[in-house]
Amino acid sequence: MSTKHAHPGVPVVAGAIAGGIEMCSIWPMEMIKTNLQLGTMKSHYNGMLAGFRYHIATDGVLSLYRGLAPVLVGSLPKAGLRFGAFDYIKRLLADKDGKSSTMRNLAAGLSAGALEAVLVTTPTETIKTKLIDSNSGMIRGIQNIVRTQGIGGLYQGLSATVLKQASNTGLRFMWFTEYKARVPGLLERQGIAYSQLSEGQHALVSFVGGMTAGIFSTFGNNPFDVMKTKMQGLEGKRYANTWDCATTIFRRDGFKGFYSGVVPRLGRVIPGQGIIFMSYDTISRVVSKYFDDNEISVSIAVKSNA
Repeated sequence: MSTKHAHPGVPVVAGAIAGGIEMCSIWPMEMIKTNLQLGTMKSHYNGMLAGFRYHIATDGVLSLYRGLAPVLVGSLPKAGLRFGAFDYIKRLLADKDGKSSTMRNLAAGLSAGALEAVLVTTPTETIKTKLIDSNSGMIRGIQNIVRTQGIGGLYQGLSATVLKQASNTGLRFMWFTEYKARVPGLLERQGIAYSQLSEGQHALVSFVGGMTAGIFSTFGNNPFDVMKTKMQGLEGKRYANTWDCATTIFRRDGFKGFYSGVVPRLGRVIPGQGIIFMSYDTISRVVSKYFDDNEISVSIAVKSNA
């Protein structure tokens, strides 16, 4: 992304906060999307709006946040790791002049996504999916997983999650970085100096960029998302591996089976990615200013004592 960070902790802090904001904003849609992919609520609803009506009428508004707790706990380090790793790897892959490219941004995003999947996403997503599928509480759900499947049960569907998360992150960061690199020129051609954008205009640019990045990545990797969800569900043990899951889906539902839940996923991803990228850019500027101000204060203090 275009924001220059004077301190390496800025992407991590900004990413973690932005991830928490995004998760709280879009969780009801994520919960319904997961149920649609699992097929556990087929007899009750088959769409996003119908899902909202069913859960609110049956268990109240708070039921829309079932399974949020473990995911929210995991979303903070997950998003911090994602943004921090991308920023760090992008710097490593930059040329001698510090410049990156489309393919280098894609490679940095793929690497950051894979790292995130192994360290954080797989266990938290497994817990999330099983809690939604079983309607149990967080502590009891984790105890059931460990008791029946061992610690390895938390890493069910690891390969599918790595494929999904790496492609997700790679496509999104590649799109968003290219988008932010081209928007200044567009605004200048329209007679608006990018450097003079207000905070509100900065936020709007990032929000639109995040939404379009979400659309791009969703159509690119929804098959991986479907496989991940099925392998991490309560019936995930029926699949020998990711390839077995893929062939089973294709044999049973055809190519369209890989795009199960794509509409509700878009309904969650589009606003979610708009929120997280807008939040990240806004928080980055605030946190960067904080670090810069502190460095200036320290520098002045050192000179005064010299």
